[in-house]
Amino acid sequence: MWEKSRGVRRMDEIRWWSPLRSALSAAISLQIRWWSLMLVCTLVAAVPIDTDKTKATVEAADDGQKPQSTQDTGLYYDRYLREVVEVLETDPHFREKIQAADTEDIKSGRISQELDFVSHHIRTRLDELKRQEVARLRVLIKAKLSAPESAGIDRRLFLQKFNHLNHMNPDSFEPRDLDMLIKAATKDLENYDKEHHEEFKRYEMMKEHERREYLKGLDEETRQREEARYEEMKRKHKEHPKINHPGSKDQLREVWQETDGLDPADFDPRTFFMLHDTNSDGFIDEQEMEALFTKELEKAYSPQNEEDDMVEMEEERLRMREHVMNEVDVNQDRLINLAEFLRATEKQEFLEPDGWETVDEQLIYTEEELQEFENHISKTEEDLQRKKEELQRQEEELNKQQQHIQAQRQELQQVVQQMEQKKLPPPPPALPDPAAHFQPVGEQISHLASPQVGNSQPLPPGHLPDAAVVRSQQTP
Repeated sequence: MWEKSRGVRRMDEIRWWSPLRSALSAAISLQIRWWSLMLVCTLVAAVPIDTDKTKATVEAADDGQKPQSTQDTGLYYDRYLREVVEVLETDPHFREKIQAADTEDIKSGRISQELDFVSHHIRTRLDELKRQEVARLRVLIKAKLSAPESAGIDRRLFLQKFNHLNHMNPDSFEPRDLDMLIKAATKDLENYDKEHHEEFKRYEMMKEHERREYLKGLDEETRQREEARYEEMKRKHKEHPKINHPGSKDQLREVWQETDGLDPADFDPRTFFMLHDTNSDGFIDEQEMEALFTKELEKAYSPQNEEDDMVEMEEERLRMREHVMNEVDVNQDRLINLAEFLRATEKQEFLEPDGWETVDEQLIYTEEELQEFENHISKTEEDLQRKKEELQRQEEELNKQQQHIQAQRQELQQVVQQMEQKKLPPPPPALPDPAAHFQPVGEQISHLASPQVGNSQPLPPGHLPDAAVVRSQQTP
């Protein structure tokens, strides 16, 4: 179960290359020469444009709906690239030169010199596009270089990574800019399949690494049960109908029968080519080619089956497309014309192909590579753990400092309060309350006549009580 969930989680991460390949194929067929440039330098994901598609575009424009590409090529300069292409496409002179140029003229950048002959308003629009791109890159570069981890990076070396335009001339779009744009995209395109294969390899090693780590945490009985279940899933995955060799007569005739609904006995390569050149541009591009493999892939992979990894299915699709292109695409322009297709159907490999091994039957990585991969993961986890511990230590130290500062603050507040109290003047003496000492005359006489017993209030020197005075006067 966990292998399936792992495949589903990673499928969206890895599948980014599937629509990109579709974009790559679709980009070729604007007009054959022009979209050769698109293939080399844009990978623009758009509906293939030929004579009929141009009419459809005009009709859509009449309806007020402008067809736009919704897929991203994955290049960091994707928007700039597509906007440059769209502007150049509107110039009749440049379109004419593109149609007359061959693929090598485009790849080598010789076609860039024709930029000097485009109309003034086209050059003005290209200048504005470049200024916008330069401004965008400046923001990105400033943000990157201001990051703490970028301390010590050489700015000039860093700028060399943005090699799709000329930084020395930030205000105008020159032939050199078009040349750099084409060559940068060409290099990215050539590395595309290789990078995807490496990504798939890492995916497979991570899947096996997680499986082994999962088994380590189980007791012996549960581990044996999970191992048996894993082997059962592998066995079930291999129980599928035979996979025909991609591009073989058997494979194409099956498409002819099941997809096209035609009698396999009437199979005709020329008719097959015309049927599956879906945009009628005279070529089968990579997108159209991959559509031919859908039936074969459905034999071995289904999203409803736990034992089928859909990420592996996409890798299988890529391998099939690469195989056919290597066998049939003679001029290596990533397009198959009718002559190339018919020539391939005459080969012995087309009639009697070898068996086709699916990706799960091949050795994707060695045990040594897996061990190295796991060591890398272990080292990365150790580094992250050390960073975590260091951050925790710093947090504890900061908490201690904060507590110390808080204690010092309280002590200072107490000292300030004591100093403020010492600065205050002493309180004034209390004044007697007149109402408390006032007595009527009658009460005063009564009080004198009957002295209170126990009244030991001392009298001032030289004074005697009135009763004592009376008695002394009565004594002879």
